[in-house]
Amino acid sequence: MYNFVFWAFLKRLPAEFAHYLSFWALRVLTAVPGVSALMRRKFGPKGPVIHALGLRFPGPLGLAAGFDKNATAPEALAALGFSFIEVGTVTALPQPGNDKPRLFRLSDDRALINRMGFNNNGAQAAAERLREKPRRVIVGVNIGKSKVVSEADAIEDYRASARAVAEVADYVVVNVSSPNTPGLRNLQAVQTLGPLLQAVRQTLDESALNRVPLLVKIAPDLADDDIDAVADLACALELDGIIATNTTISREGLSAAADDVAALGAGGLSGKPLKARSLEVLKRLKARLSTHAAGADVVLIAAGGIENAQDAAERLRAGATLIQAYTGLIYGGPWWPSRLQKELTLMDTQYRATDG
Repeated sequence: MYNFVFWAFLKRLPAEFAHYLSFWALRVLTAVPGVSALMRRKFGPKGPVIHALGLRFPGPLGLAAGFDKNATAPEALAALGFSFIEVGTVTALPQPGNDKPRLFRLSDDRALINRMGFNNNGAQAAAERLREKPRRVIVGVNIGKSKVVSEADAIEDYRASARAVAEVADYVVVNVSSPNTPGLRNLQAVQTLGPLLQAVRQTLDESALNRVPLLVKIAPDLADDDIDAVADLACALELDGIIATNTTISREGLSAAADDVAALGAGGLSGKPLKARSLEVLKRLKARLSTHAAGADVVLIAAGGIENAQDAAERLRAGATLIQAYTGLIYGGPWWPSRLQKELTLMDTQYRATDG
């Protein structure tokens, strides 16, 4: 049914408008008394509980940052079957993002290109929304650099965001890997990333009563030596986790004509074409972390190109503790997260039965 609706209706709408329309419809539906609870009972994860980051996850699949940029409705999104929601990316200063159009579908490749540019109402506004209502879902907050802030002042900018969300975030992710904010990816260099993560860690400890787990999200375009360096840094700083990966600036593996893709302009590519590289980065991180005594304590969250339970299982076998998706939801439809978690649970049960 969703495939029919997508190809007959949603695909004809501008991608960003379709996103907001779908999100609005979900918020309206779950605002009806009792509907959200009913959906959670029907579509919520039924698999084994996962203990990670000092938290109790009812299943491995979460929604990646980028869908609910302003922490508008994490409970509504969790009702679709996600085990956790990552909101943002939020920045210390509110900003409109890049000019529209800035989100594009490559439907034949089951991919998206976005150059949203961290459009959001600011970290303080997101924190206020999360503080307004009690919630029953784990919510991480992804923080990035404000566009008008220079690289030299980036640390203080990240500290401001961390300070704002420290008391309402179940975990915090430092995003240094979006290709849509000028200079942001330069912060992935370990000589710059180390002081940044230390500063955010200090700010979280000063601003929250309880310890808030801290993770970093990296790009799939890093060279292998740089991936190793991030893993080493994570161990040295006792970082809680790494998310692998964000979108890519590469256009390899697309079936669409090169001229048509080039006409869409710059932006990060997500979805199926990212699958192989994201898995390579995950495996590289896992291998490098295994060389450190502290490596076992670094939680890996896999993202990028996860379309089905087989993809998810492959990431978990490769060393991920949790997985995230965004583009998979766009092409899979609203029941996709629940279906994937059920299939993954069945696969796990069959594997353990065979193994035993």
